[in-house]
Amino acid sequence: MSGRKPRKNARMEEEDGSSESEFDSDAMEEEETSNKNEEIQVDFEGRNPAGSDFHGIRQLLQQLFLKAHINLSQLTDMIIAQSNIGSVIIQSEPDDQDEDDDDDEDEMMEDNTVFGITTVINISHKKEVECIKQLRSHILDKATSGGDSKSLQILKEVLENTENCVGILLNERFVNIPAQISVPLFETLYKEIKEASEKKTKYKFSHILSIIKFHRLEAEGKKPSEDFYSNQEEEIICKDAIVSFEYSVKSEADTGVSGDWVEDDSGLTPYRKIILLDANKFVSLSETVKNFLSE
Repeated sequence: MSGRKPRKNARMEEEDGSSESEFDSDAMEEEETSNKNEEIQVDFEGRNPAGSDFHGIRQLLQQLFLKAHINLSQLTDMIIAQSNIGSVIIQSEPDDQDEDDDDDEDEMMEDNTVFGITTVINISHKKEVECIKQLRSHILDKATSGGDSKSLQILKEVLENTENCVGILLNERFVNIPAQISVPLFETLYKEIKEASEKKTKYKFSHILSIIKFHRLEAEGKKPSEDFYSNQEEEIICKDAIVSFEYSVKSEADTGVSGDWVEDDSGLTPYRKIILLDANKFVSLSETVKNFLSE
C-alpha cells in the first residue's frame, strides 16, 4: 500500500445557529453576517483504501445504491483489496494545531472518518463473484426502465462482449466537500490504472460505467425542470457519455451524507443516472473537470 498522497485544501462552511439581540449597529450586523458564513479551513488528503476504512467506504456506497440488492460489504472488500488503486479522502493530520482548534473540529468530524472514495472496479473480471453479478444485474435492470431500446442494446453489447474490459467508476464523498478535490483524485486514479495496466490486463479498460447522483427540480407550468448534481464535476462528465439512463430513487429515502446537500431540498426529486464512457475519455478526465470548474 502506498503512502499518503499530496494534501488538498478545502473549505467547509458551517452555519452558526446562535441568535443575537437586535442592535442598531453596523458593527453588530457585520459580526452576525460573519458568523452565519463562517468558513473553517480543513486540510484533506488522499491515500489508498485500507482495512480500517471498511465502514466508511460501505457507508458511502450505501448512499449511492440505497436499497439496491447488492452485497456492499463484499464490494467494499474488493475496493480495499485492490493494491494501489483508488483513493479515500481523509482529514490531514496537522503538524501543529492549537487545542481550541482541535475542539472545534472534533465537534464537526470524528477521527478516522472517510470523507470520500474514488476508485474503479472491473465488472468484466470475476463475473461469478456475488457483488459483481448483482451490480451488473442492477445496472441492466435500471437501464431497461430508464432508457430507450437502442441505448439499452448498446449497453448490453458492451457488457456481453468478452473482448471488452468494463470498469465502474465509484466517485462518492461527503456533500460539503468542494468539487475541486476531484481533480487530483482523478489524476491519481488515471496514473494508478495506467501503471497497473502494464502488469495486469484486468486494468486495460475499454469502457467505464458510472452511476451519477443528482436531484431534479421538476417542471412547473412554463418553467422547465432543472438538475443539480451532488458532485458538481459529474455534470461535465455526463456530456461525454455514449449512452445514459436515468431513474428516480424518491421511494428509497435518499439523504446526503453528513447533512442536507442543499438548504431546502423539499421540492427536489432524487435521481440516479447511469452513464457509459469510452475509456479513452478517462485520459483527459481530470483536465476536462479542471476546465469546467474554472469557468
